[in-house]
Amino acid sequence: MIQCIGQGIKWSNQTRSKWAALSQIPSALLGGGNRVYSQGSGIGTDCSMVAANHRCNGTLPVLTQPFHQYATLSSSNSRKNINSNNNSSNKVSSKSFSTEKSGMDDEYGEMTADGHTYVHPTDFELESGEKLPNAQIRYMTYGTLNEKRDNVLVVCHALTGNASLHSWWGDMLGPGLAFDTDKYFVVCSNILGSCYGSTGAASHKPSSDGKEGELYGIDFPDISVQDTVRLQLHMLRNDLKVNSVKCVIGGSFGGMQALEYAVQAGSIKSPFAVDDADGRAAPLVRSVMPIACGAKHTAWQIAISEVQRQAIYADPKWNDGKPSMDDPPLAGLSVARQIGMVSYRTPQGYDSKFGRKMRDDTAPYGAKATWQVKSYLEYQGFKFLSRFDPITYVKLTEQMDTHDIGRGRGGLKCALSSIHIPAMVLGIDSDVLYPLYEQEELVELFPNGELNVIKSDAGHDGFLLEQDQVAAYIVDFLNAHD
Repeated sequence: MIQCIGQGIKWSNQTRSKWAALSQIPSALLGGGNRVYSQGSGIGTDCSMVAANHRCNGTLPVLTQPFHQYATLSSSNSRKNINSNNNSSNKVSSKSFSTEKSGMDDEYGEMTADGHTYVHPTDFELESGEKLPNAQIRYMTYGTLNEKRDNVLVVCHALTGNASLHSWWGDMLGPGLAFDTDKYFVVCSNILGSCYGSTGAASHKPSSDGKEGELYGIDFPDISVQDTVRLQLHMLRNDLKVNSVKCVIGGSFGGMQALEYAVQAGSIKSPFAVDDADGRAAPLVRSVMPIACGAKHTAWQIAISEVQRQAIYADPKWNDGKPSMDDPPLAGLSVARQIGMVSYRTPQGYDSKFGRKMRDDTAPYGAKATWQVKSYLEYQGFKFLSRFDPITYVKLTEQMDTHDIGRGRGGLKCALSSIHIPAMVLGIDSDVLYPLYEQEELVELFPNGELNVIKSDAGHDGFLLEQDQVAAYIVDFLNAHD
């Protein structure tokens, strides 16, 4: 039986077979085993994915104090559904959103916590020195690991992504595509601290009596990008028994992880170094492809993260830093998501899509004006509440702010000067969140680096939305380097 953790439902073998028939995925491989095959599972092209950026004609229920299914994406298989139907404070009002034509392209399909789980065998020591017991991460694999166990591609997800690569880069996954499942064994892991199956704020603290303790909540320890990648490396070596990784690829937060893979496992001096076929020392990771990120999180990016956190803190339900797991600050999270959605795009993109268009002629300006862009942002904030929680969002943006490959390594130049594996850095010409000059600076730090530029009006989200361009660069890079 397969458990769709992100949705809180279980599939019988009969249901799985019916679903596989609809989605054209072999039932024996749908979410089972270490080899998952996904065919045509790009956003909007696979019936297992929700319609991207779906719009409601008419009205959607909007929560003045939204109901929630908080912690339903935790690492525990037990479901905690906090619908709070008996809570009179959860009042539902009716609010309409923009129609399909007025929306922008979406980055993600259906988001679940499906996959396999790696549990670290001992207490996992964090960069801070704190120890995290029973640290676990959720991951998914696609394709088949070859006999040499070296045909591995690792793909890292962004801030609010998950291990289900097929739901956000699906148009590049499958036989003959960039992530060619006929050639490669593709691994995608969730981030430590995320709410998609890995240990995080919605996980239970360990208990001395063997029972589940209380939820971590805001007490979940500070995690760094270094911590996340080191745990993923242990998963690759201990759980999947990988001998060598051909390439690590990721965009945004995923790109930061790719850089950490280069530093932690891209040289023969690494504790993860391996022996090649001739018995010589070799780096575990043979190449990297960081996309739309820099060598460190700058003041600009920390500021954008912070203003999103401040939106959550301003919600009265943040409760002076002691938010309740049963009644979290979802209104603040909705605003935080809307802020993020502005930073991910461009002025040109917003203007060409929305301009000064209204949804109706109620009022030409003022509080009653029904700007289409306002409706779009409200919808993005609303639908985000169904797949994320505010404490995890705070914790993950804080983790992203730890990104600095030079910290504790003598600075940026020292950290990368000994990393001689091939590195293709991809930037986006319209990215205002991680501007192109950061990728230009990054490629200069790699002894064996090259820079390519994605042409797009989509801004930072171009790494998700311009999949044809990204795929072409990935194929060229993989073909050029063993």
